[in-house]
Order: sequence, then C-alpha cells, then structure tokens
Amino acid sequence: MLLSQERNLVVEYGRKMLEAGLTTGTGGNLSILNRSKGLMAISPSGLNYLDATAGDIVLMDLEGNIHDSKRKPSSEAGFHIALYKKRPAINAVVHTHSVYATTVACLNMELPAVHYLVGFAGKKVPLAPYATFGTPELAENVVNTIEDYNAVLLANHGLITVGQAIQNAFDAAEELELIARIYIQALSVGKPVIVPEDEMERVIDKFSTYGQAGGKED
Repeated sequence: MLLSQERNLVVEYGRKMLEAGLTTGTGGNLSILNRSKGLMAISPSGLNYLDATAGDIVLMDLEGNIHDSKRKPSSEAGFHIALYKKRPAINAVVHTHSVYATTVACLNMELPAVHYLVGFAGKKVPLAPYATFGTPELAENVVNTIEDYNAVLLANHGLITVGQAIQNAFDAAEELELIARIYIQALSVGKPVIVPEDEMERVIDKFSTYGQAGGKED
C-alpha cells in the first residue's frame, strides 16, 4: 500500500485525538506529508476515527489531486496543503475542536503565555480570523496568521498545530488544550499574569534541547 506507514499513523493518531478528548465524532482532522514522494496522507471526510482503517486514509499531492484513494478527503484539506507549502520544515498537521482551546477561539482571543508550556506553540497562540470551514478564505487566514508559530487558533472554530512529525503536532495539541483550560479558569477568578517575553524566549530555547531527543521540561 502506498504510504502505508503514514496512513497507519493517521489512523492511530485519529483515535488518540478521541481518547484524549481533543475532538468528538468525526470532528477535526489530521495529516502527514511524505515530502520525498510529494504526497499527503489525510483523514477522510465524515468517517469516525474508530471505524477508519489505513485503506480509508486519503492520499493527495500538494496541488490537491487525489491518489490511490477510495474516499473523499477531509473538507479542510485546503489549509493542510497551504501549511505544507508555507512551512517546508513541517510534515504533520493536527486540527482539533478541543473544548477549552475552542472556547478561547470563540471569545476571539489569542492564547497568551499564561504558562510556560505555551512554548509548544511559541510565545503565544495567535488567532486567525473567522472564515467558513473548508474554504480557500480559511486556508488563507491560517497561513497568513501562523507565521513561524507551531499552532494557531481559528476564530469560532478550533485549533491547528503543526510539527516535524505527527507526535510533535499531537503533543502540542494536548498541551495547548491544558493551557487553554488553565487560562479560562484563571480568567474566571481574576486577571492572569503572563510570562514575560524574554522568559518565553529562554523556555523555547530550552525546549529545543531538553530530554533524550529534544522535548519539554516537566
């Protein structure tokens, strides 16, 4: 099977999204790009992650053409393609409708550095303006907003994370959901204190070397 490893990983991480409470039903989507072959493996439209098999995962090139696939791709394939074109160093995209991150997005707020783990995204998580799902306008808003961050909130919609590998993008989605929850809870009590920008620069630098092969500080 063409891109069997990538297809199996999309199935695996789709189920992990459900298990981690990062989405429900058929919501959200994820993809992995094999740059050497010029093909993206992306979750199919409208299929429950628990029912998906590797053969259901759709292969597309970065011009939007479908290869070796029996199903329709996610309706959000456009912003996956746009992100891969804009960011040559990323090979995975995860899009969630996780509750707290989406709550922040529905308030049309960025997620600031209320906790140093925002460093998974950068110094903050920026907010892309609202556009109808699955449209070129949404893809344009995403790529115009994300810049060099590893995550972006979609106004009144959800969260996107990117990474060199699917594990990186998924970990970022999990951690940022935690930070979004902390932020919402802190706002309900008072005014959150934001980690200074120079400290976030140090944190991001430490993230690049922490652990066995780079990772987060506990």
